[in-house]
Amino acid sequence: DEPLAIAVQGLGPRQQVTLRTSLRDETGELFQASAHYQAGDDGELDLARCPALPGGSFSGLEPMGLLWALQPQKPFWRLVKRDVQSPFLLQLEVFEGHGERPGRLLAQAQHERAFLRDGVRRVPVREGRIRATLFLPP
Repeated sequence: DEPLAIAVQGLGPRQQVTLRTSLRDETGELFQASAHYQAGDDGELDLARCPALPGGSFSGLEPMGLLWALQPQKPFWRLVKRDVQSPFLLQLEVFEGHGERPGRLLAQAQHERAFLRDGVRRVPVREGRIRATLFLPP
């Protein structure tokens, strides 16, 4: 739940772009979200200050929208993290325009989303029929 700051620089003034995030869960199923944006007069786009335009997975000022809006490509599939010691690899892509099909790929990046902070201890709990894991901060 660490905030993710997403910004794009080097765009044209007021250029329209589509941002898309993708990740594969531990079974290999694909989840994606996308949003339409317009860069500022300076060619910069900061999701903390620029609202998403209608037509994508969400609209409005949602700096973390590209994460919470991730949807499975397979119907009724849920994003579940079974191995909290390995991160999710989030792909971020910037495409030209707002069309139904993505325009030219302008930029891409990969972001690792960890679930455990360094130093957190995992303690298995087994009591009668109870099975759990206790996570203790450093």
